[in-house]
Amino acid sequence: MPESAADIAQLFRASHAQNIPVTFRSGGTSLSGQAVTDGLLVDTRRAFRTISVLDGGGRVTVQPGATVRQVNLRLTRLGRKLGPDPASESACTIGGVVANNSSGMACGTEQNTYRTLESLVYVLPSGTLVDSAHPDADTRLARDEPELYAGLTALRDRVRGDATSTGTIRRLFAMKNTMGYSVNAFVDFTRPVDILTHLMVGSEGTLGFVAEATFHTVELMPAAATGLAIFADLADATAALPALVDAGLATIELMDATSLRVAQQLPDAPAELTGLTVQAHAALLIELQAADAKGLDELTARSARVLDTLPLVAPVELTRDPASRARLWHIRKGLYTAVAEARSPGTTALLEDVVVPVAELGATCEELIGLFDEHGYENSVIFGHAKDGNIHFMLNERFDNPASLERYRRFTEDMVELVLAHGGSLKAEHGTGRIMAPFVRRQYGDELYDVMTQVKSLCDPRGLLNPGVVLSDDPDAYLRDLKMVPTVESEVDRCVECGYCEPVCPSKDLTMTPRQRIVVRREMRAAEQSGDLDLLAELRNDYEYDGVETCAVDGMCQTACPVAINTGDLVRRLRQENAGAIGQAAWKSAAKHWDGVSRLGGAALTMADAVPAPLATGATKAGRAVLGTDTVPLYDAGLPRGGAKRVPLQTADPVAVYFPACINSMFGPAGDGDGVSAAFLALCERAGVGVVVPDGIGSLCCGTPWKSKGFSDGFEQMSGDVLPTLWRATQGGRLPVVCDASSCTEGLDTMRRLAAEGDFASLRFVDAVSFVREHVLNRVSVTAPVASIALHPTCSSRQLGMDGDLVAVAAAISSDAFVPDDWGCCAFAGDRGLLHPELTASATAPEATEVNGRQFAAYASTNRTCEIGLSRATGHEYRHILELLEQATR
Repeated sequence: MPESAADIAQLFRASHAQNIPVTFRSGGTSLSGQAVTDGLLVDTRRAFRTISVLDGGGRVTVQPGATVRQVNLRLTRLGRKLGPDPASESACTIGGVVANNSSGMACGTEQNTYRTLESLVYVLPSGTLVDSAHPDADTRLARDEPELYAGLTALRDRVRGDATSTGTIRRLFAMKNTMGYSVNAFVDFTRPVDILTHLMVGSEGTLGFVAEATFHTVELMPAAATGLAIFADLADATAALPALVDAGLATIELMDATSLRVAQQLPDAPAELTGLTVQAHAALLIELQAADAKGLDELTARSARVLDTLPLVAPVELTRDPASRARLWHIRKGLYTAVAEARSPGTTALLEDVVVPVAELGATCEELIGLFDEHGYENSVIFGHAKDGNIHFMLNERFDNPASLERYRRFTEDMVELVLAHGGSLKAEHGTGRIMAPFVRRQYGDELYDVMTQVKSLCDPRGLLNPGVVLSDDPDAYLRDLKMVPTVESEVDRCVECGYCEPVCPSKDLTMTPRQRIVVRREMRAAEQSGDLDLLAELRNDYEYDGVETCAVDGMCQTACPVAINTGDLVRRLRQENAGAIGQAAWKSAAKHWDGVSRLGGAALTMADAVPAPLATGATKAGRAVLGTDTVPLYDAGLPRGGAKRVPLQTADPVAVYFPACINSMFGPAGDGDGVSAAFLALCERAGVGVVVPDGIGSLCCGTPWKSKGFSDGFEQMSGDVLPTLWRATQGGRLPVVCDASSCTEGLDTMRRLAAEGDFASLRFVDAVSFVREHVLNRVSVTAPVASIALHPTCSSRQLGMDGDLVAVAAAISSDAFVPDDWGCCAFAGDRGLLHPELTASATAPEATEVNGRQFAAYASTNRTCEIGLSRATGHEYRHILELLEQATR
């Protein structure tokens, strides 16, 4: 896990000294096999995340660990974005974008990585650092790497002097093409340093390490209109492409008949699709993009004239409504989810990527469907970027079965011949990887293949950088070292290891990500099946802390996962298995006597607050040494005193039932404030909004402490107390239940969903922030506005869909309500932040750095423990947003 280019150079020296291969890993979203190794795996994501916006957003310099989304967040407010727009932008890193020459749905070949790159800083296997932006970069390369410089010069002249080579390059690189090395650099550039810099693009870590990239950005097109054009068959759909491209469409996404049948099963499929009896139909998801509404009007009028001439099954409605557009895009983006999720356990989902000239697209798709039938691949979908002739298709295959492996071999050989016969490339945007490396020669011919091997030899003469990737003379290389997917647990068996979950995981910089937790479970099963009991024991031992104790079980992974896996479900079950009968009994007893237990917790904090902090901290450290760090919380001076006791409240004609969270009775308010409960009640009284607090509230809890720890008996006990009480208090579900901690609001709703009794399904839970926005905000007046507020949305507020309410409430009292770009779950997670403060420190570090980059008048969130976690991280006092609203409206 290097932190600098100097570290990389040191790793290169160690690699050469011990003859150990080196492979760099970034986001790992490509799934083409280029980021796995049995040598030295170098993780470039935990460092190398610096983003520097230049020229008012016209250019941006980025290190390889930052994701495309993180870069675009900085650029959006300046009306700019990166040219490459891969669908995996939330997870793919700039290192991967450069390594794969990424493009995407709208950027085509003009705005891909190769075309928008200005300069690179990279480290060669020899340890030489190259900064292509330096005025003397070419001279320095000649001085530091004379053999490499001379070799590139000779290859440049060789390529340019061969008409066949230049013709092949112009033909293949007129399309999207990530097959082999970017030998178009020999035609496009003259200076060896510029040639080498652009050879790095798409080289997948086989030529050197990219430490920094500077891009020219492109204009952001915020105005958009989207529609679904359905045709009777593929021939009609692909025949319409030239006219649609001329009409100025930004994206044209093709879906075949199988794709449409799959999309019909999606819960938010639009009526024009669900009402269709799909036979040989095909569809184009089309989108117009413009800088403003006027420009979009002009494009819409032009495209409407074209659409009227096409043989459509039904007229196309181009919608600008964000919700409707999102539903249409979910048709296209949900295909991967639906097919991958439905695959049989133990099978691998293969997402392949090819390109052909647009004129050949229809015939290629028809013949590809024929190959699916011939080789027995059922429910294989075809979709992709029709404007570019670039399609993706999915196969589900079992690689632990010799017969299935042989089928995959036969299919691949036929597919290669099909694509090349139509003048296409075997990889368009996913990277050559290991899967297509044996076929590079077949696509380019002997001469250009030899040029590529010379490039590899010049840069990496020992062949230690990512061997077997991009180039391979082994015709069966794509059948070796295949990733097996043994069945492990029902909660995670659907995982395709795409890595979308990793950027949102709060433990990613400390121990493991959700993908890694799942992969290690699979390795444990493989070790068990092979009889490697020593390895199994070692993995189990390490997994307890890395995989179980430091998982925040916050569910953020589910929000990013294309197949909706919540790895927290697995971790909760593992904790339950580890809990034992004594632990279950103890926590069930706590559920029965929660009023006393919660008040005791608050009293302990008040007592600890009254004695010197080192004394309280020392006592808890001693307890942790004896009973374990996952059992005894660690006290520190940043913890508040205990909170106030929760008491019932009766009101005539209430509009809601108020459920003050027990977390606010255990952890008192920040500073000298009265806390969120007092603030909420004061706001309701000020607005004339009546609420009631049910009898017995002191004994009630949302159940999250039991559920997150796997204490199922205690959770069941608490559910049996809470739901009937709220059912009565809400008059049989007529009134909503309002909770003042977002995690507890989510916890109560989860409790309702898990309840066996059907009556409780009608209970409605609303977070206090959302309730105040709807019922209170327009009935109070701001008398003391706040100059600026730094906001911390929580994992629960994000999953409840209430971040907009948080921002709206903050905006009512401040003209400067700021949500950090590097926002993330704080991982306090109930008591995780007390048991493992290193987890919260790691999770909050990026956000804290951004927040501390400027001064704010106030700092706010929606959950008491999250406020504590952010206060620790930033050194500033975070309070509940409703406390600030109450003060501002006095």
